[in-house]
Amino acid sequence: MPRLGTGLGEFDHALGGGLVAGSVILIGGDPGIGKSTLLLQMLAALTAAGVRTLYVSAEESAEQIGGRAQRLELPRRGLRALAENSLERILELIAKERPQVLVVDSIQTVYTDTLQSAPGSVSQVRECAAQLVRLAKQSGMTVLLAGHVTKEGALAGPRVLEHMVDTVLYFEGDTGSRFRVIRAVKNRFGAVNELGVFAMTDVGLRQVSNPSAIFISRPEERSAGSVVMVTREGTRPLLVEVQALVDDAHGANPRRVCVGLDQNRLAMLLAVLHRHAGIVTFNQDIFVNVVGGVRIGETAADLPVLLAVVSSLRDRLLSRDLVVFGEVGLSGEIRPVQNGPERLKEAAKHGFTRAIVPRANAPKTAPDGMEVIAVQRLGDAVESI
Repeated sequence: MPRLGTGLGEFDHALGGGLVAGSVILIGGDPGIGKSTLLLQMLAALTAAGVRTLYVSAEESAEQIGGRAQRLELPRRGLRALAENSLERILELIAKERPQVLVVDSIQTVYTDTLQSAPGSVSQVRECAAQLVRLAKQSGMTVLLAGHVTKEGALAGPRVLEHMVDTVLYFEGDTGSRFRVIRAVKNRFGAVNELGVFAMTDVGLRQVSNPSAIFISRPEERSAGSVVMVTREGTRPLLVEVQALVDDAHGANPRRVCVGLDQNRLAMLLAVLHRHAGIVTFNQDIFVNVVGGVRIGETAADLPVLLAVVSSLRDRLLSRDLVVFGEVGLSGEIRPVQNGPERLKEAAKHGFTRAIVPRANAPKTAPDGMEVIAVQRLGDAVESI
């Protein structure tokens, strides 16, 4: 299927290779995360490449859009912008301009005169989105819709909105971090859970082509409780650092705090550690953090988390050239994870020389310069460190 490159490689990667003609893409994210900045940068790059574009803002004036483009030092010649929230007038201009790529920012603030309800209501969002989807399919125009999110982080409006569009992207990032992650959770034209990484600068979003380099830090002075793992986001292996802090509990109920991981899974893993490795943590507060604000949902983080906990508990440094991945079962076995060879190649590319992996993931030929330690039981993994 032919793709149209956006000029932003990380955005193309999250989309599965670029824009598809006639597709509808919904981008959600917290206020101020950079959705409008990203979309404006993309349109400026497409316009400079000779693509007919149209930026419709139902929230900002044309002066605000122009001011942002000037502040971001974007090429503005040929960039068409419209400040309008009436769907009928937007459709009139689309028929006149016939853009190849349309951006509507945001779908929750657009309204149609055929309904009496206020903009942002369930019926208005559903009807406006339905008309834009129908137009995209009939004309072959690519439509990108910016969407609001609720305070829980889900896309605002009816859930049918996510069913209607072809691709749903979430723009994420910690308020204290300059890094932003764009993640695909639905994609009819590519793999889900693909990841694009950007850094917010004073002139807009800059692509981070090697995300592993920002998620792992290898300082000279290291402390116990830190281990590097290889996770996968879509088709991309990604190195991230997992940190654990184990301290004596000073209350009746020891604390279990996770940032970037599932807290219930941590409790389960600690029970396995006690039962099958004989390491007691019921009188300890345990804090686990994934560096860089990444969220890990796959089970390959099980073994790195437990080894980080043991390292902090024993106050024993792990090798700075060590990388770990593997799922831990309830009976203490180390289970394989998908795409083991690709994970090892990514680690070797970044200079790691030792790896602790499930026995079923052990390669016949290890990457050059890497020692692979294959383990079958949790006790074996603890002994290996």
